[in-house]
Amino acid sequence: MANFTIPRSTRFVHPLLTEVTLLLVLFAAYKWGRQLVESGVAQAMTNATWLWDLERTLRLPNEQALQKLVLQWEHTAFLSNLYYVGVHFPGTAALLIWLWTRHRAHYKRIRTELVVLTAAGMAVHVLFPLAPPRLAGLGMTDTMLTVGPSAYPAAADGIANQYAAMPSLHVGWALLVSLAVLRVSSSRWRWLIAMHAPVTVFVVVITANHYWLDGLVAAALLATAMLLTMSLQARRTRTAITRDTYTLAA
Repeated sequence: MANFTIPRSTRFVHPLLTEVTLLLVLFAAYKWGRQLVESGVAQAMTNATWLWDLERTLRLPNEQALQKLVLQWEHTAFLSNLYYVGVHFPGTAALLIWLWTRHRAHYKRIRTELVVLTAAGMAVHVLFPLAPPRLAGLGMTDTMLTVGPSAYPAAADGIANQYAAMPSLHVGWALLVSLAVLRVSSSRWRWLIAMHAPVTVFVVVITANHYWLDGLVAAALLATAMLLTMSLQARRTRTAITRDTYTLAA
């Protein structure tokens, strides 16, 4: 009987296409989820007022006061907008590409964490629509409108959900990227890349796109996603060991 081997290119391309398809499905689901939230604009405004009052009760720093202080420095708004618009998706994509090409053993775990985090975030978007500070009439400056660049141009309508501030997936993804680099890389530069998370927290508040609690909830969801992924991997490992033991015994 002739021996057939799968070409090396096929062994590489097939799993890559699978991963790309999965991520495209995730993006499509996010876009679909936006349509569910659009009808809840009035509720999103009510929730914004409630959340703002809750933050003051919890004595969290006042986002409006911080924005007013920081925007005294020239170019702060523009640079913050630029970071918000230009780093979120490319930074996360760069992490996945880096893991796929350089640290394949860690890729599946971190990708699963990303999927679980994003799915949980979309569920909260639907259950708790929330207007961001810049749209909630709280006296904060919409830096994307006044300075630019904006993440929400007219051409992006139907893709970006402007009433899904809770949780902040900008913060959630940034935390995932930073923690992944710290866990996987041994380079001394990993600490510089890990600054992506605190910088993102600063940026989303200064641009009036998110409240502090949006980021805190995102962090809690990421922790949950990491624990669920760890539990799933442990279960798969136990199942594999049991199966191998049974095979050897047979």
